[in-house]
Amino acid sequence: MSDIPADEVLDPLGAFRLDGRVAIVTGASAGLGRRFARVLHGVGATVVVAARREDRLQELADELGERIVPVATDLTDRDARRHLVDRAVEAGDGRLDVLVNNAGTTVVGPAEHEDLDDFERVVAVNLTATFHLCQLAFDPMVGSGGGAIVNVASILGMVAGTPVKQASYCASKGGVVNLTRELGVQWARKGVRVNAIAPGWFPSEMTADMWGDEASEAYVRRGAPIGRAGAEHELDGTLLLLASDAGSYLVGQTIPVDGGWTAI
Repeated sequence: MSDIPADEVLDPLGAFRLDGRVAIVTGASAGLGRRFARVLHGVGATVVVAARREDRLQELADELGERIVPVATDLTDRDARRHLVDRAVEAGDGRLDVLVNNAGTTVVGPAEHEDLDDFERVVAVNLTATFHLCQLAFDPMVGSGGGAIVNVASILGMVAGTPVKQASYCASKGGVVNLTRELGVQWARKGVRVNAIAPGWFPSEMTADMWGDEASEAYVRRGAPIGRAGAEHELDGTLLLLASDAGSYLVGQTIPVDGGWTAI
């Protein structure tokens, strides 16, 4: 006999739904961010999509129809970040439930030659903007009864990137990992869960130069115990776990989705 009471229906998949909730996804004009927006939309959320390329956001809105709100945003501009969160709260009639800090940039090259302006720009987009958006989302999420922040870090915030030399990227993503830990601990009792995904090597605009280059692809195959790069759909489950009630007891964690790269 079942241990479930007769009047209780077990629905584990229901915890992953986001019906009636409002989410922001940054860096949503292409690649992983575009996929993240589709996934959250697919489980019922109204998704406010942000990026600099307004035409690409509008294409996504036209493709998915209702519950997609495009907002052209330069994340290096603090007023633009405020406008984005205000627009999301407006779209949600006062509520905000999910923030996915996905936007990022990088500079590749030896650290001894990296331009200081480039270093500061990478940190501004990858770390400063992430912190400010978390901060801006806090009050609306508390007012909505709680929320979930999903920061997109990287395995290069956990291990060195060399031979792909990216000092500013590694530093900024390492900052995201520990920022996630600290905000998660600070805000857990206030109903705002903060966690992160650390993708391994996935095809995206940022890594476009690697694919089709035999040496780069061989590097990924050697370094990942699974023997290949990731496919974008392989982040779907982790995203939904962290964004939904299914992950309600996860706080301050960074989950590597990397084919085993950081396990060795």
